[in-house]
Amino acid sequence: MIRYLSGGESHGPELTVVLEGFPSNLTISREAVNEALRKRQLGYGRGYRQKIETDEVEVTSGLRFGRTLGSPITLHIANRDFKHWTDRMSVWDAEPEGNKRVVRPRPGHADLAGAIKYDHADIRNVLERASARNTATMVAAGAFAKQLLAHFGISVFAHVVEIGGERATHLPTAWAELVQAAEASPVRCADPEAAERMMRKIDLAKERGDTVGGVFEVLVTGCPVGLGSYVHPDRKLDGRLAAAVMSIQAIKGVEIGLGFEAAHRFGSDVHDPIHWTGGAYDRPRNGAGGLEGGVTNGQPVVVRAAMKPISTLYTPLASVNMVTKEPEPATVERSDYCAVPAASVVGEHAVAWVMADAFLEKFGGDSIEQVEDNWKQYQKRVATR
Repeated sequence: MIRYLSGGESHGPELTVVLEGFPSNLTISREAVNEALRKRQLGYGRGYRQKIETDEVEVTSGLRFGRTLGSPITLHIANRDFKHWTDRMSVWDAEPEGNKRVVRPRPGHADLAGAIKYDHADIRNVLERASARNTATMVAAGAFAKQLLAHFGISVFAHVVEIGGERATHLPTAWAELVQAAEASPVRCADPEAAERMMRKIDLAKERGDTVGGVFEVLVTGCPVGLGSYVHPDRKLDGRLAAAVMSIQAIKGVEIGLGFEAAHRFGSDVHDPIHWTGGAYDRPRNGAGGLEGGVTNGQPVVVRAAMKPISTLYTPLASVNMVTKEPEPATVERSDYCAVPAASVVGEHAVAWVMADAFLEKFGGDSIEQVEDNWKQYQKRVATR
């Protein structure tokens, strides 16, 4: 029902996003979009670039007086650092004499495979687009999706549960407390003691010129029963969520609910009993993570993602010069020591996009009023079941 395309390079003039399929008359907060972009740039372990740029969105189509028109929405996010890259990243000018090409691929990055695939002599042509800088477009698109979901009482939030093997073990169970504690943490972890251990692990990585990864969890509350479908594999919502989160740079694993833990238990300890309480279906636990057969079951949706350590190391690994074929250390680009907190923000918005797509698939209309009518009618029908 909704889709977006993005363009732009890490050190190019700007990032651009075109959103399509949003119903008309949805009120959008520019402040909410910019706040989401700001959060993506925060987090203990981030590099120097986050201190010199503050991302802000400019909208050039699809909105009037702060409300969607139903036509494509065009977003622009300027790269403020471009002023230092105008010669090396020029769109039209010839390559400057003496331009220092990148020829030593970084292990773990798209450098080598991308240069071979697209026949690039300069790996910068690969790393500029493969860069996690482009996750700003995911966040911007997801910020619009979050506002659509919020209109219908659906909330999406992500928090960090592990960094470098240091795990959170004491998390608030109340939604408001979890959100407040995570938002106040430099690593977006709602367990203060675990957060301290995580920061010490990041400090150790920095001392070694190394990087560290971790795990974040995305929670979606307020979902109605029936988003997604069990009919075809590509319509199953858990598969769509996994694909969206796996598309984020450095994500190497995704699980729903208990995920891999379910493989270690008996079925009686995994599946969620069904009760009828106070005139509604209820579950005493949520091992399924809110999804059964690719369809939301009314419980909170729980998506967890594992992020590998960032590929750029300030103590570089061994590599090969693609011109001379001689062994040389990998290229060092300006980077972070840990980006798990930032990745959690990206994951939050990637999940929001998929949930909004599934919501409009179920209740779609050309205007937000039509979507509301469809949603309310469905709610009444569900209440009779």
